[in-house]
Amino acid sequence: MYTREDKLKAVELFIKYDFSPQSVINELGYPCRGSLYNWHREYLANGNDIPDANPYLRYSEGLKRAAVDHYFEHGRCLARTCRMLGYPSKELLAAWVDELEPGRRVVNKTGRGITDDAKENAVVRLVTRSESAQSIADDVGVKRATLYNWKRELLGKEAPSKMTGKKRDMTIEELEAMKASLEADIDRLELKRAVLEGTVELLGKDRSADPGTLTNREKTILVESLRPAHKLKDLLDAVGLAKGSHRYQMRALAKPDKYADLRVRIAEILHESRGRYGYRRVHAALKIDGTTVSEKVVCRIMAEEELRACRPKKRRYSSYKGEIGDAPENIVKRNFHADKPNRLWLTDITEFSIPAGKVYLSPIVDCFDGKVVAHAVSTSPNAELVNGMLDEAATILAPNDHPVGHSDRGCHYRWPGWIKRCEHYGIVRSMSARGCSPDNSAMEGFFGRMKVEFFYGRDWKGWTTERFKDELDSYIRWYNEERIKLSLGGMSPVQYRKSLGLAA
Repeated sequence: MYTREDKLKAVELFIKYDFSPQSVINELGYPCRGSLYNWHREYLANGNDIPDANPYLRYSEGLKRAAVDHYFEHGRCLARTCRMLGYPSKELLAAWVDELEPGRRVVNKTGRGITDDAKENAVVRLVTRSESAQSIADDVGVKRATLYNWKRELLGKEAPSKMTGKKRDMTIEELEAMKASLEADIDRLELKRAVLEGTVELLGKDRSADPGTLTNREKTILVESLRPAHKLKDLLDAVGLAKGSHRYQMRALAKPDKYADLRVRIAEILHESRGRYGYRRVHAALKIDGTTVSEKVVCRIMAEEELRACRPKKRRYSSYKGEIGDAPENIVKRNFHADKPNRLWLTDITEFSIPAGKVYLSPIVDCFDGKVVAHAVSTSPNAELVNGMLDEAATILAPNDHPVGHSDRGCHYRWPGWIKRCEHYGIVRSMSARGCSPDNSAMEGFFGRMKVEFFYGRDWKGWTTERFKDELDSYIRWYNEERIKLSLGGMSPVQYRKSLGLAA
């Protein structure tokens, strides 16, 4: 709800901007067009002013008391009172009831928002009560009929109330039968609660999970955890598990885990990669170790042991500052394949934001095998960052090497210093289309993998920028020398070049 000052400010801007509602909304962010026109009419009707809107001032104390009394005398229904009297709104009537009769308004008559535990407790009190059903309903804050609806939902339509009919005419046998029925109802409720709690606490499922949707293995684990307190038949019926399936799962659980050693090795591989490997690279690492196992088995074991790789979170840094002079054509055209080293190079700049400040990385990646042939790290994305990187990369070029240097349209690659260096080293410039990241998608993919494996999910508090730079350099060395690439047959870029007899 807007204050008088908010309305006056909007109306004054409305007049100032030649009665343009969109200009007011763009500047203030409120209100809608209809409200602005209404406020302007109210402003003119009150002599260039808007009175403070207080809904309580519209009704006298007598009208308020009459509405509150009608509410209590006619079933405590806000809607009925508003409909019969013709005033006020339900929200305003609720405020009057809380003001004149605090604590007496029934907040929830339908049971919405009441937890399952509270419902079960209310039903247990109902079937074992020494108090009236109405007092239980008032205590919970629902209608008496809602209480009996809960009872039918939890116990079924056949479940009797505690004492119905003429109590004095009931025989001892009938009372004993009723007692046994009530005890069975309580046992059924307690079993249901135990199954739900076991599903959440023992199996780690969500609180809304249905025990009937569990796997037979999970159901068997749950049943065995509850057997000391409940009968096996009742437990199997509660979770929907056949006795034969239970027996089969018990035999399966009694067998030794044939993947026990594999689970340990998978955890070691994930730890060695600092959580950077998903199940496919873990499978490739196992293959290098000489362990033959299916990818599906690796995936399942990682899921069971809750071993997860890092996940992406943030978007990348952009160095685009607008058009600066003419740009070269896109020679690459999204074909990032090179049959020899130093034929196609990709470059870009990415940003790392840590509590100590921002750090920028500028690498050159060779499309032959994905190796980072040169990189520079700085706390400022300036020309020195990219020029120094290019000078370092040029030291590995042979006299006849003239690679294509592909980049986005960042300002760093359109400055005279970069252009002169490319001409001096014989590098053919190529650029993506404006605002088209897929034109440099291989470089974007490298940054994405690097941030997932190295940056995201780690606490960088207390790290200086210099220490962060050292850690980033260490990652790039690991990326070149040790990180498995499935496209290279499970080898790192350095290992792949050595296998081909090329200089690493």
